[in-house]
Amino acid sequence: MAVTYEHVPHPRVEGRKAAGPPKAADGHVGFNGKIALTLTTVVGTMWCAYAFALLALVALPSALGSGDLLAMVQWVSQTFIQLVMLSVIMVGQNILSKASDKRAEMTYKDADATFHEAGQIQSHLKEQDAALNTLLDKVAALESALAATAAKG
Repeated sequence: MAVTYEHVPHPRVEGRKAAGPPKAADGHVGFNGKIALTLTTVVGTMWCAYAFALLALVALPSALGSGDLLAMVQWVSQTFIQLVMLSVIMVGQNILSKASDKRAEMTYKDADATFHEAGQIQSHLKEQDAALNTLLDKVAALESALAATAAKG
């Protein structure tokens, strides 16, 4: 009786190593996507938020001068909030996207370390199988010797 085990790695392991961790910028984009990414990159900055705030402030005297509450509400909601908050939200989304990419990278590295450890365990088990097989061979030899001694005696 011998202990035998042959480790067969899952095909996903090699594919994962080749692909690396996913990142937000890895997606395929065409011409329109490139234009959208460029505009998103520009609009998603605090400098753009400051510029939009200045632009919105240009219309503030007109809204205040009208004395109409509706004009003030429209200026706040349609001009200031939409212009400024658009950029601020995009900045926040960019930060969150980078954090997500960092988490994906860390998860990838953790998984890679886990695969390495599993490989070490497989090697260790193979050595143990060899030691067990040696012991089983010795036990079988002892059994044969005992059987031969019992047959003589």
